Amino acid sequence: MAFRSIAQIAGSAMAAETVRLNTVASNLANAQSASGTEAAAYRARKPVFASVFSTDGMGSGQLPGASVQVLDVVESTEPVRRAYEPDNPLANADGEVFYPNVNPVAEMTDMMAASRAFETNVEVLGRVKSMQQALLRLGEG
Repeated sequence: MAFRSIAQIAGSAMAAETVRLNTVASNLANAQSASGTEAAAYRARKPVFASVFSTDGMGSGQLPGASVQVLDVVESTEPVRRAYEPDNPLANADGEVFYPNVNPVAEMTDMMAASRAFETNVEVLGRVKSMQQALLRLGEG
């Protein structure tokens, strides 16, 4: 596998993890937003990833690679949280207020996993760079 292919794979993973971190940030930012109707309540969003396999260069003896693609960002199907708050100005006729179906603990865990995956891919790129530099130094002597 060429260094360029490794960099493209790591770059696609970093782009996907950036989308994941953005959705986590959006979910956490809206975690306590209230709404007067169930339909208007914020729903947690999750990115959907897919592997894209590449067979480019297989005839020349190179190994196939895979990159990551973000297919979509979908809304969670879990029900929103209802709270009885008759004094809330957003309360409906029954005194209910609707809150998002965001689980802050799960979101923080997802954020940590995405952050670590991003850091791992940065490390891969760093190692590729050091390998390229070492290869160039071989040609000096």
